[in-house]
Amino acid sequence: MSRVICAGHLNWDVTLRVDALPEPDGEATVESHVGAGGGSAANVASGLVGLDVPTSLLGSVGTDEHGRAAVAELASKGVDCQYVVDVDHGPTTVKYIVVDASGDVFVLGSPGVNESFEADDLPADALAAADHLHLTSQSPATAAALARLASEVGTTVSFDPGRRIGDRGYTDALRLVDFVFLNDREAATALGEAAEHNHSDTGGNGGAVGDALDETTLVIKHGPKGAEVRDGDERHVHPGYPVDAVDTTGAGDAFAAGFIAARLEDRTYERALAIANACGALTAAEPGARTQLNWRRLDDLLER
Repeated sequence: MSRVICAGHLNWDVTLRVDALPEPDGEATVESHVGAGGGSAANVASGLVGLDVPTSLLGSVGTDEHGRAAVAELASKGVDCQYVVDVDHGPTTVKYIVVDASGDVFVLGSPGVNESFEADDLPADALAAADHLHLTSQSPATAAALARLASEVGTTVSFDPGRRIGDRGYTDALRLVDFVFLNDREAATALGEAAEHNHSDTGGNGGAVGDALDETTLVIKHGPKGAEVRDGDERHVHPGYPVDAVDTTGAGDAFAAGFIAARLEDRTYERALAIANACGALTAAEPGARTQLNWRRLDDLLER
């Protein structure tokens, strides 16, 4: 059985590297065009298996070439894909990721079936046997149902709700999880004024979402400035690692993989943040959403 189950998006990514992001009515030169598997849940699963953590993926793809390729790529890396649902009523979700010379990214998404899976597509015995469940952006009802089932069987849960945390109705799920991953923009949306402080001391100034997060441990990613953990009255900080960013796509997912892997081994928050920041830095320094993570590469960076 897998130690971790990742639930959420499994996509096909088309990455366009351009010389610069154009202004309105402007034009840019496409310097390269690459297709590969993507999606937050899939990226985290790939990172975890690279860190020697047996991992299963719960998600959905269409019965098309992109879906088959995305699943085959993950399976070749060692991700257990037996809970990936093949959907015949729509296409695999495709994301068009545009990356400029400085590594800045914007994303164009096409409709697809990456939220067609449901909580009951995951057998109860698989969830009970896992050490941890990681949720990413997905149907709010599915996220809440999975978090509730995990809570009932004593499996810990983390959640990375993504950029739409403020408008997708995730409050039920957020109340049930142990850890929530947010970047600075998402933290500002979710917590309001509390984003600059320990959220437990500010009364949930972010409204309903802030209130839902009031008893949750927050892991806030500051990009090149590192990251922090806010656990009740405690605050743990790591400054990160200086790297020349090539492509920040997937860096947050790699960060989550490193943090989860470290916590499964009972590492302290400080050490977990160091490992997570190293994973994010390695990913940002290379093109594509899935840098090959392994302990040898991480140890080289951590020692420096």
